[in-house]
Amino acid sequence: MRELLNLFDFRQKIDYKTEVLSGLTVALALVPEAVAFSLIAGLSPLNGLYAAFTIGLITSLFGGRPGMISGATGAVAIVIVALAKSHGVEYIFATVVLAGTIQMLAGVLKLGKLIRLVPHPVMFGFVNGLAIIIFLSQLDQFKFKATDGSLEWMSGSPLYIMMGLVGLTMLIIWGLPRLTKAIPASLVAILAVFGIVALLKIDTVTVGDIASIQGGFPPFHIPQVPFTLETLQIILPYAAIVAGVGLIESLLTLNLVDEITGTRGWGNKEAFAQGAGNFVTGFFSGMGGCAMIGQSLINTSNGARARLSGIVAAIMLLVFIMFGSGLIEKVPMAALTGLMIMVAIGTFEWASLKVFGRMPITDILVMAVVMIITIFLHNLALAVLVGVIISALMFAWENARRIRARKHIDEHGIKHYEIYGPLFFGSVMAFNEKFEVENDPDEVIIDFKESRITDMSAIEAVNKITERYAEQGKTIHLRHLSRDCHQLLRNAHSIIDVNILEDPTYKVLVNKRVAMKKAKAQ
Repeated sequence: MRELLNLFDFRQKIDYKTEVLSGLTVALALVPEAVAFSLIAGLSPLNGLYAAFTIGLITSLFGGRPGMISGATGAVAIVIVALAKSHGVEYIFATVVLAGTIQMLAGVLKLGKLIRLVPHPVMFGFVNGLAIIIFLSQLDQFKFKATDGSLEWMSGSPLYIMMGLVGLTMLIIWGLPRLTKAIPASLVAILAVFGIVALLKIDTVTVGDIASIQGGFPPFHIPQVPFTLETLQIILPYAAIVAGVGLIESLLTLNLVDEITGTRGWGNKEAFAQGAGNFVTGFFSGMGGCAMIGQSLINTSNGARARLSGIVAAIMLLVFIMFGSGLIEKVPMAALTGLMIMVAIGTFEWASLKVFGRMPITDILVMAVVMIITIFLHNLALAVLVGVIISALMFAWENARRIRARKHIDEHGIKHYEIYGPLFFGSVMAFNEKFEVENDPDEVIIDFKESRITDMSAIEAVNKITERYAEQGKTIHLRHLSRDCHQLLRNAHSIIDVNILEDPTYKVLVNKRVAMKKAKAQ
């Protein structure tokens, strides 16, 4: 209810004309995308359109990123196509309901913050790969279906007409904002090309040539599957992948829109809203989906920043299905193709090409790997996961090499090891190599002032080094351990025997600071 009140709060700076017109443009762009993704999944076009309506409406109302558009996506279609062929559409609906439940649980558990672990090179690779996919998917519009059912490239007049209309659409989208921003350039481009084709009666491919979008209000429908453990075993793997892919793509899109708009979204709220959208659409004959980066960029580039644009897009899409299918089916595919090509151009991070010579070679490798997996496997979740793993391994390797030890013997004959760098599983071997146990004097101090003990491997390494000195009958002191390091060692004390000696100078320093604070207070 609060979201609905905020929607019409006149104290907010909302350009209602821009929001409504942008929503109408997005609705037009949603139609061919939803139809195409439905066909990819082996489902009816209405399954994709219904998903675009229900998910788009729910996430626009309650999501964590105003202005972001959600609906049926190719990432989800690729995941469920095998299940659709093997078990049918009813199992798809059940899978989408379960996937939505998992996503809502992720939102409740506040797992959205895990997106912070995605490094910037992974973001670059994800965005660039997605931009290339969007562009390549538009090339199919330059093909026609031959008598044997195969797709062949256009030639002659059909090709020239298609290229001319696409070029005109792109020119309007590029040039109109330089003259005026009073009306979304993408909407003007679609209407202009539609008018030219209608007036001149140009023979070109339209939305209706792909599939009919005529239908009614999404019917409530409980998935007709057996409520058994066997059914759960069938749909759970698909549901988990759909939930993971949907959350990753949605949260990455949220971060991208954040950067474009200079504002901040709420990942956990968006995760819950995406889950609610999928849960509901599974009961209303929808194929499931997530955030759509192309349509989100269309929306934000038109100047939309509030929830109203997404709500208008969802409602207008339903209007098209129920009442305007005859008109929408006459919209030339050339106009929508030109729009999506411009989206691909705008999506690509051209700045990433300029920093190739300045970025570390590891970051370039991560970006390239993520982009290649995204393009060739169309698996965004796998691409991001691989990118994060490679980045984490590279980070661990670099930090493992940073462990250092400065050595000196003081006037009392005590040898000091001053450790620099984090002590963790990757740096344990280098840490052990720093010590000369047999040749060291009877008393040794290991100073951790510039280091931290971070994990179990580090605790075990400290324990082993104290044992080695104990076997030689030598005394060892651990100094300047931070409080969290002390806690780690105490927690592990019941597992391994670590010789912890408190640092008196550390305590004196603390007491001196406390005394100074008390003196100032007085």
